[in-house]
Amino acid sequence: MLEDLDRIHNTEPIIDPRSVMFSRRGGSQGLDRFEYLQTLVTEFQDTDSLDAKEQVLANLANFSYDPSNYEDLRKLHVIDLFLDMLTEDRESVVEFGIGGLCNLSLDKINKEYILQNNGVKLVIGCLSSPSEETVLSAITTLMYLMTPASRQEITHTAVVECMLRFSLSANRRLSNLASVFLQDYCSVEQVEKAQSLQGQSALGIPLPKD
Repeated sequence: MLEDLDRIHNTEPIIDPRSVMFSRRGGSQGLDRFEYLQTLVTEFQDTDSLDAKEQVLANLANFSYDPSNYEDLRKLHVIDLFLDMLTEDRESVVEFGIGGLCNLSLDKINKEYILQNNGVKLVIGCLSSPSEETVLSAITTLMYLMTPASRQEITHTAVVECMLRFSLSANRRLSNLASVFLQDYCSVEQVEKAQSLQGQSALGIPLPKD
């Protein structure tokens, strides 16, 4: 199932973190991974440039692809940084924030942290984004965050209604991913209930722009 998600929601890193040479002990042949990530976080905190913040977020989201970075990213509170970005007005910042969370949420420790810090509600809010990539990342993240404890919130009727609308989209990536959500994570009863409420606004969510 996760392989199917990768095929449907396939985004390439803006930079390839593997192209940066690291060594845990530093030295002339490489950078200390933790120190490099710490530099990125410090730059994000210190700069007043929105463009610079956006580039740092893009880089951090890219490094979130690699499980070997998870521990360092947790130490640097990057998960909190990504969560904070989900309520920003600048759409590109939201896109990188949810992209980073999507990359991190497959890990059990990261998933628990996201769930404990209001992550589901924040991710659901991203479903109203006009950005296709943001919506695709949000749907994928919700599926990755699914646990017996979080299932009720993630498959709330309003969310299921939203997925029904997305499943009818002419955008194949969006419709396919929403269909996976409905088929694999929602009961027949939940889908039927949401269908009976069609015509009411699902979270006030318009379809994202292609």
